[in-house]
Amino acid sequence: MTVSFTCHTHIRREPAELFDLSRNVDAHVGSMAKSRERAVAGVVSGLLSEGDEVTWRAWHFALPLRMSSRITQFHFPDSFTDEQVRGPFRFFRHVHEFIPDDGGTLMIDRVEFAAPFGVVGRLAEKVILGRYLRNLIEQRNRYLASSGAAA
Repeated sequence: MTVSFTCHTHIRREPAELFDLSRNVDAHVGSMAKSRERAVAGVVSGLLSEGDEVTWRAWHFALPLRMSSRITQFHFPDSFTDEQVRGPFRFFRHVHEFIPDDGGTLMIDRVEFAAPFGVVGRLAEKVILGRYLRNLIEQRNRYLASSGAAA
C-alpha cells in the first residue's frame, strides 16, 4: 500500500531563495529541532545537489531512527526530489516544487511512502504515519517561512 499527500504553502520568498533553503541541511536540522534530527553521514552541512546523500538520525515515537536519502532529481529553481536509500520505510519519496506566486512562492510538497511490516505497517500508515509526516512537513514549512530561517 502506498500513502501519499500534498502540502501547499505560500511563502514570501523568491523561488530560488526558497529552493536553496529547502535543500539546506542546516535549515532542515533547525526545522526538526523537536525530533533532535541531525545529519550524521554524507553531506552534513550546507546545500544538497543532485546525487548527494545524507543520513539523518532523529527521535520519532521515542525511538532513535536513521534514514539515508539521495537527491534523485534536481531542476534549479523549480523542483528537486529526495528519496530514501536506506531507512525505516519500504520506500519514501518527497518531491519539492517551487512556483512563483503573488510576491513569493507557492511551495508544493508531494510525499509518497510505504511502511514495512505488512498488515501492521498498512494500519500504521493510515492511523498514524500519514498524519505524523504531514505535520512534520507543515512544521518544516513554517520554519522556512519564518524570518529566522536564512538561506
